[in-house]
Amino acid sequence: MALLFFLFLATTLTTPRGSNQENIPYKIHLRRPQSGTGGHRVHGLSCLSWRLGVETNNIVGWITVPGECEEYVGHYMLGHQYRKDSRMVANQALLYAQSLSLARDGKDVWVFDIDETSLSNLPYLAQHGFGVEPYKPALFKKWVMEGKAPALPESLILYKKLLSLGIKVIFLTGRPEDQRNVTANNLRKAGYHTWEKLILKGAAYTGKTALVYKSSERKKLEKSGYRIIGNMGDQWSDLRGTNVGNRTFKLPDPMYYIS
Repeated sequence: MALLFFLFLATTLTTPRGSNQENIPYKIHLRRPQSGTGGHRVHGLSCLSWRLGVETNNIVGWITVPGECEEYVGHYMLGHQYRKDSRMVANQALLYAQSLSLARDGKDVWVFDIDETSLSNLPYLAQHGFGVEPYKPALFKKWVMEGKAPALPESLILYKKLLSLGIKVIFLTGRPEDQRNVTANNLRKAGYHTWEKLILKGAAYTGKTALVYKSSERKKLEKSGYRIIGNMGDQWSDLRGTNVGNRTFKLPDPMYYIS
């Protein structure tokens, strides 16, 4: 895995020639296919099945990626398939948004999660076993406070398209309130230059699950007159509960689970 991470950092973060991707700063590089993601040998089919269980929410409450799946998850995240899967989700979200008849009154909003949805922590997670290592709050906070997480390119493209359609964006994140400034600056640096609201988890939600917190904040949004026409996240807790919006879109994330 050390070799994988070295190649990840050593390669320029650009999109290959012939891609229809826009010119986005801080891109996540499209690595060459590896086992299990490039149509060649599928090493450890059980890991592929485990990822399917995670993405379909049939495996819940897990703490870490199984140790034997570190290589598989690393290949998936740094290979072509993660980007292809993310692009499929974003494309479907855009097709849906383009089909809507909007009220044009400034109340149609799209809710985006931040971590592994708008911004990618892959540079950090690649150094910590792609979710095999237990979550270390102090280390992750240090990474967040550096404010250099890149955008997930597919989400950034969708964000720009939604704005062009007249849909306002609201970021709803589980990051704590004391990370507001660094999060806002990181979003702007990654290409997200405007938003209607940036909602972070306040002290009132201490001890509450992400599902409870995000449901409550979405309810507040709808009570204040906003219409949540779309909702995108990498965790099922971003998309379940109450007031989830007219339609939800789940991005892939086999690296960690948030209840």
